[in-house]
Amino acid sequence: MKSTLALLFCLFCLPGLSRAGVFNLATFTCDSYENQILNAPPEPKAEDAINFAMWLFGYAVGHAGDHAIYSNGLQAFGNALDVECKGQPTKSLLDALSGINPANDSPMDLKELSCATFEARQGDLAHGDPDSARTIMMWLYGFSVGRSGGRVLDTDAVGAFDQTLAKRCKDHPQGSLYEALAPVRVPKKKAAAGS
Repeated sequence: MKSTLALLFCLFCLPGLSRAGVFNLATFTCDSYENQILNAPPEPKAEDAINFAMWLFGYAVGHAGDHAIYSNGLQAFGNALDVECKGQPTKSLLDALSGINPANDSPMDLKELSCATFEARQGDLAHGDPDSARTIMMWLYGFSVGRSGGRVLDTDAVGAFDQTLAKRCKDHPQGSLYEALAPVRVPKKKAAAGS
């Protein structure tokens, strides 16, 4: 529980709102990330920039082959990505992520967390703080995409991802969350022009 609280505490470190949509990391540039995500003006029904950063953080961990949530790592990860992107604005977000080590202190090993425990905690969080529950789901969604070798974030697919993961955990409650995340597929949509 302390790890979850620490994770939620560090989630409020990144400002701004981002647009909902489909983003291909191979074609979405650092400049676009900085201007369209981190520094975008607030708009109704927009995905929170923290959720976008959490998806990228999860993606980087999964893509690196790691299997832990680093509850104190979001700020360091976000800062490192920001420095990388400001230094090379035309670089793709995928290339920028490859130069960042997502590991940090306070790891929570996904192989040690049972589906039943995760679902109970996530359910409690969803009832008390649905925004934070979505943020955690965004990290897991990014992790799953990174682990499977994907490159696309579809912000509208997080609900389908959540449902698929919940079904897997219900079917195998004593299995690890790591096993349930391998691989979770959601229907694909075409990335928007310029994404």
